[in-house]
Amino acid sequence: MRWTSRSSRARSAADAIALGACRIVNIKPGRVGGYLRPRRVHDVCAAHGVPVWCAACWRPVSAAANVALASLPGFTLPGDTSASNRFYRTDITEPFVLDSGHLPVPTGSRSRRHPDPGGPGRATVDKAWLTS
Repeated sequence: MRWTSRSSRARSAADAIALGACRIVNIKPGRVGGYLRPRRVHDVCAAHGVPVWCAACWRPVSAAANVALASLPGFTLPGDTSASNRFYRTDITEPFVLDSGHLPVPTGSRSRRHPDPGGPGRATVDKAWLTS
């Protein structure tokens, strides 16, 4: 399904479900527009018994929000969230680590991931200054 406007994502999901046009919905927070709209799409799908899964580009700073979204009850299919060491040798935030095949959902102050100021420096291989 191709979404038409950011403001009508949940309505589009409801229409697709009513038409029998989908049995599963893939929710991508970046495409849907943040995290409130994906939550609304999730709620529409959950109300109609349509399973959803989370597909999100893995970015260390937004990973906690993606994991929290994917922990909602309607997300019954595996998503593409995973341990950060699968993607980065050194993470610039507190790393995500699998626990018995699952990612623990960050809570409280752990739900906010801020870049480690020294992280990019540790990962820097080379520097070059360009002048005109």
